[in-house]
Amino acid sequence: MSEAAARREGGEDPSVARLRDEVWERLNRRVLSSRWFYDRRGSELFEAITRLPEYYPTRTELALLEAGAREWMGRLRPGVFVELGAGSARKTRVLLDALQERRPGAVYVPLDVSAEFLEATAAELRVEYPDLRIEPEVGDLTRPLVLERHGEPPTLFAFLGSTLGNFPPPAAVSVLRHVHDAMAPGDIFLLGADLRPGPGKTVEELEAAYDDAQGITADFNRNMLRVLNHRTGTDFEPEAWLHRAFYDADAGWIEMHLVTPEGAEITVPGRGTVRLAPGESLRTEVSSKYDRPTLDGLFGAADLEIVEWVTDPRQRYAMVFARRAS
Repeated sequence: MSEAAARREGGEDPSVARLRDEVWERLNRRVLSSRWFYDRRGSELFEAITRLPEYYPTRTELALLEAGAREWMGRLRPGVFVELGAGSARKTRVLLDALQERRPGAVYVPLDVSAEFLEATAAELRVEYPDLRIEPEVGDLTRPLVLERHGEPPTLFAFLGSTLGNFPPPAAVSVLRHVHDAMAPGDIFLLGADLRPGPGKTVEELEAAYDDAQGITADFNRNMLRVLNHRTGTDFEPEAWLHRAFYDADAGWIEMHLVTPEGAEITVPGRGTVRLAPGESLRTEVSSKYDRPTLDGLFGAADLEIVEWVTDPRQRYAMVFARRAS
């Protein structure tokens, strides 16, 4: 009998067993997964982050959408709008307002890994947008996208919030390839992309977006440890860990870490204890930042071609339109 089977025989829930195995493996590498940020409190904290004065990405992307949505929807006239990783209500509604005005009867397909979240979102949007069909689908961007045929072409696929940046480059290419494979000729892909420091954005401004003066991002970062304690029975002491965020210019990304000033011993039930020396850290997130050559390379590796590039006046953020290259 395998070790995993033996644990199941002993009464350990298989899903908890898999999570404990992954936590154990990642703790030993000192790299946690950003998907563990989110429980209800984590989602509330992230929503608070998006409203902070330091956190320019959300309001800059929103301003670009508000400025361009009606023209884009009028020009593209998508019969189907697929939102990958269903986004915040504020940004989604800007696009849906324009879609309902420009092509009544079109279909909005919010895609997310959480069926419960999707059903609640769909019920709300069906009331607000009576001239659109709302057809939620459960899907995981790390796997091939299998979507139902919901409406007339073309389809607009949108991936907002610079969420692609949470995937290191090889994984980002894989996500883009999944989008490519779901697209038909004539479909368009819209990506929101946070840009690298340059004349309009300093490194200090970028780092402040991930280390705000009120400490909300620090609370969000430490909340991951509470999530793991709840889901796996680990024994982190969240308040004993310090938040650290910095820009790695060579990698082109922000890194977020949790640092243990005094050292720590973390027990993963049924797996063992991991010991960290004083000053060691656990990396909790990377957030890649882009420029045109970098995105050209990522898109090209996924057989996508950029056809339009729209930025804010300070060139801090870009809305990128692409189509299949083959």
